Amino acid sequence: MALVMNEAELTAFLAREFPQVAEDFAIEAADEAETVVRLKVAERHLRPGGTVSGPNIFALADVGVYLAILARLGPVALAVTTNASIDFMRKPAAHADLIGRARILKLGRILAVGDVLVFSDGQAEPVARASLTYSIPPARPRGG
Repeated sequence: MALVMNEAELTAFLAREFPQVAEDFAIEAADEAETVVRLKVAERHLRPGGTVSGPNIFALADVGVYLAILARLGPVALAVTTNASIDFMRKPAAHADLIGRARILKLGRILAVGDVLVFSDGQAEPVARASLTYSIPPARPRGG
């Protein structure tokens, strides 16, 4: 499916609709194969020991799949996560940004399914893998 939103449009959408977290993320790429999102790691994202906490890894996975869906559908702010599963596979590198590589596996009329691999910046092995399902709201009728 062709993209309808590019990196700049996704960035603007995130800033407009989710200003509370928009500065934490950078959309690095969006194409038919995947959407790549960076979590710009700051002190507030770390757990004791200096690595990114699990909830922040999950946030990157959730935002990554959400943006991958929007890249294909357009700005559907009310699409919501209906299911999520995450495997934490190894400890992230200390104080390193995280990179999420999200793919859409199925994009239907009411549900979208995607997965994401999360990497510490500069490392080849993923630190987490997540699968997420989103509910897509019905299109509003025009003129009504």
